[in-house]
Amino acid sequence: MAPDVAPGGGGGTGYGRLSLWWDEVPAPLPVRPALARDLQVDVCIVGAGFTGLWTALSLAVADPALRIVVLEKEVAGFGASGRNGGWCSALFATSDAALARLHGPDAMRAMRRAMQDTVGAVGASAAAEGIDCHFAQGGSVDVVRTEAQRPRAEAELRQARAHGFGEEDLRWLNAEETRALIGLDGALGSTFTPHCAVVQPALLARGLADAVARRGVALHEHTAVTSIEPGTPGAPPVVRTRGGTVTAEVVVRATEGWTPTLPGHKRSLVPVYSLMVATEPLGEAFWSGAGLHQRATFADYRHMIIYGQRTADGRIAFGGRGAPYHFGSAVRPSFDAEPAVHALLRRTLVELFPALGPARFTHAWGGPLGIPRDWHSSVGLDRRTGLAWAGGYVGDGVSTTNLAGRTLADLITAADSDLVHLPWVDHVSRRWEPEPLRWLGVNAGLWTMKLADRAETRHGRPSRLADRMGRLLGQ
Repeated sequence: MAPDVAPGGGGGTGYGRLSLWWDEVPAPLPVRPALARDLQVDVCIVGAGFTGLWTALSLAVADPALRIVVLEKEVAGFGASGRNGGWCSALFATSDAALARLHGPDAMRAMRRAMQDTVGAVGASAAAEGIDCHFAQGGSVDVVRTEAQRPRAEAELRQARAHGFGEEDLRWLNAEETRALIGLDGALGSTFTPHCAVVQPALLARGLADAVARRGVALHEHTAVTSIEPGTPGAPPVVRTRGGTVTAEVVVRATEGWTPTLPGHKRSLVPVYSLMVATEPLGEAFWSGAGLHQRATFADYRHMIIYGQRTADGRIAFGGRGAPYHFGSAVRPSFDAEPAVHALLRRTLVELFPALGPARFTHAWGGPLGIPRDWHSSVGLDRRTGLAWAGGYVGDGVSTTNLAGRTLADLITAADSDLVHLPWVDHVSRRWEPEPLRWLGVNAGLWTMKLADRAETRHGRPSRLADRMGRLLGQ
């Protein structure tokens, strides 16, 4: 197996090192200068990832007269938006059972249906804005590879039926049906949902940045925000940067995995790193056996999350969790690479597709995602302070950010839509524990899932360790 090749690309700027996706961003990147003066606007958005850009676009469409500015420390799409697995799915971080328990069954179903609708909304919006992000809605397949994994698939199907979701939402495929969809080694069966698409996320993020700029939104890159100050009676919120101060009626925090770097937010979200690798483009001889002809995303029922897609140019982009949480919620470029985890991802992918043995791996990358203490994504607006937020996607943000952007636009413009009544609106998660409890707890959870998978491989029985951890997390 050949070693990874360091990518270049990224518009000739060196951003290609961030991911396979950034390596495919065409040159040159448009020049969007840093903020260099004080501004007074209607809405200031901190962060030019999917959340910030979808919010800006939704606001600009809803009210073209709004004065909107987006501030980004690096460049649009630099963070998770340009590095993720490209799954535009209906997955929501909180389980159906937890949503129903917290908000009631009707609210849970409304949330899930909104997520399902959002998959198509992303594709439609990208097409309307002329963004070629390789969108393809081929669904998603989760494969059962061992008898120890089968009970989790069966439980998921039972839960779906119990909550009112039928075969059109999630169905069982037997071994033969699974092999017709994906030639993954050792498949005993699988579950399949049509509510998922693949995208090239960096092209989507950069296209959204162009779209908001065309609509008159001011986008300042290379502008680090040093503080966000809430409004008080008679005084609006303020965003401070080294180049200028922005005063706005509403300030939207859209920083996800980088949220702990903002003053006062060290314990709001935990940044956990997810890592990825990608193969070279694979020939028809490989794909005739591997399938995925409609580009369904794929995973299996192990405890340590993995995720993959067939890219538009015939590669496999494959990722997983397993990188350690870093003390103090630290976020640093050096954490994007974990050689041991990248090596494990390569071995795992070859285990799933043995025909990959001689293939070359060309890219390896990573980045942080944001996890709230209760695993509950949220979006909201506090009119008293003028502060709005969205995030805590736990890695399921490609579609959820679109729903967040549309919801924030309705909240900010006071539109009484169905979106503003969804159960995640104004949900507030409690803060994470202080260190060293945070470091101990998060890494203990990661190790529990690793040990559970090893135990199941060794003994062939479902692990009780993972079940206990799930109950502890309220899932």
